[in-house]
Amino acid sequence: MSERCGWAGHEKIYTDYHDTEWGVPEWDSRALWEKLILDGFQAGLSWITILKKRENFRAAFEGFHPEVIANWGEEEVARLLQNDGIIRHRGKIEATITNAQAYLEIDDFSALCWSYVGGAPKQNTFVTLDEVPPSTDVSAQFSKDLKKLGFKFCGPTIVYAWMEACGLVNDHLVTCPQHATCKALG
Repeated sequence: MSERCGWAGHEKIYTDYHDTEWGVPEWDSRALWEKLILDGFQAGLSWITILKKRENFRAAFEGFHPEVIANWGEEEVARLLQNDGIIRHRGKIEATITNAQAYLEIDDFSALCWSYVGGAPKQNTFVTLDEVPPSTDVSAQFSKDLKKLGFKFCGPTIVYAWMEACGLVNDHLVTCPQHATCKALG
C-alpha cells in the first residue's frame, strides 16, 4: 500500500502542498529564490506556519521580485515589521534585501542551483522518514558557497530543506505515490 510522506499530516493546505508542489523540480530562477527566502523565514518554525502565510509574504514582498527588493531600505523594513501577516523578524527581513542584492549578481541562479546536483534531481530511495538526513555534504557546500556570494539565512539544513522542496533532490519516501511522479519529472 502506498501512502504520502508522513510529515504532510492531514491538513489540506499541507497535503495539497505535498501532493502538488514539494519535490517537483523547479527551474525558474525567481521561483527558486522565493522558495529559498521562505525557507530562511521558516528557520526555527514549522513549515506549515510559512505555508499558511505564503500569500501574505508574496503581497508584502511585492511578488518576491529581487529587482524591487534589492533597493529597499529601513523604510520598507519598518513597514514589514508592522505586518502581522508575515514573520516579523528584522534579521530575516534584512537578509531578504541582502539576498536580493546577491541574487542580482548571479547570471543564472537556476543554473547555479542545479549545478550542485549535476543538472538533474538526485533520486533518493528512503523508506522511512528517519533515513532522510537534515543536511548533506552537498547542502553544506552549497550553503558555504551561497554565503560567499553574500546570502544569509541559508545554512546547510535550510538549504537541504529547500533542495527537497524545489526537487533538486527527490526525498519523497519510496512508499509515497509522489516519489514516482517526481522521479518521472526529473
